[in-house]
Amino acid sequence: MNEVKRLIYKVEGLKKNYGSFEALNVKKLEIHPGTIYAIVGPPGSGKTTLLSILSGSLKPSSGNLYFENMPFEKNWYGKTVKHDEVFYNYGYEEFGSRLKVSRVISKLYGKKSNTLMKRHFKSARFKHLWNRSISSLTKGELHWLGMILSLESDPRVLLIDEYGVHLTDEMEQEFRSQLKRMNRSLGTTIIISSHSESLVKKFASVIIFLDNGHISKIRSSSNRHGRPGGSDRRRKNNNYRKKNRNYKKKQKHPGNNKSKKEIKNET
Repeated sequence: MNEVKRLIYKVEGLKKNYGSFEALNVKKLEIHPGTIYAIVGPPGSGKTTLLSILSGSLKPSSGNLYFENMPFEKNWYGKTVKHDEVFYNYGYEEFGSRLKVSRVISKLYGKKSNTLMKRHFKSARFKHLWNRSISSLTKGELHWLGMILSLESDPRVLLIDEYGVHLTDEMEQEFRSQLKRMNRSLGTTIIISSHSESLVKKFASVIIFLDNGHISKIRSSSNRHGRPGGSDRRRKNNNYRKKNRNYKKKQKHPGNNKSKKEIKNET
């Protein structure tokens, strides 16, 4: 019996049209768990459209989209139901642009919002953002807010659009470090979009090139953090427990770990 390949996303014949304009046409795409992907292309190439569809924020015109081998659910109105385990860095906009930043964070994180306020909004540089409405934020401030929420959400799948835009080099390096840590320690599947290949190849395992809504090529990066078909540590607790039990047994019987050469030398 053939084992079904476990994928986070599987895309087949996915299209998005705006009237007569075809914004996206992806024949096939597979996203493996525990891997960092980057979608690279110039403005208007379909990066935001693809991420919006993967997040459930945008309904495709046609085609099939699967999350862990299951089609996306739809409500009574035919609208795609978003997955709780997927976080999109611009997904908070669904709350409305009139809400204050503090209110949005409270809706997302509840009692944890006070901790987030002290952690990210205490400095003079960002303190003024706490009580401002979403609509009053600049693109740079919106992007920073989206990145902060992405890191704090701790999802299984993280989607980040326009990565690195409006960020200083220092801020980008800090965010990059946090994303790599999430991927390595938790097995978070991360998909980012950027116009700059040189920026994302520093930490992405797979780079997907988009051109006029079509995938022109897919390339593995030489700097491999995570890998295609990588592990999702949230789904491997049982394996962890087995390894931990084996480790404890070895600790109780350390003599069993000695090599034949070590035993020979002792005698």
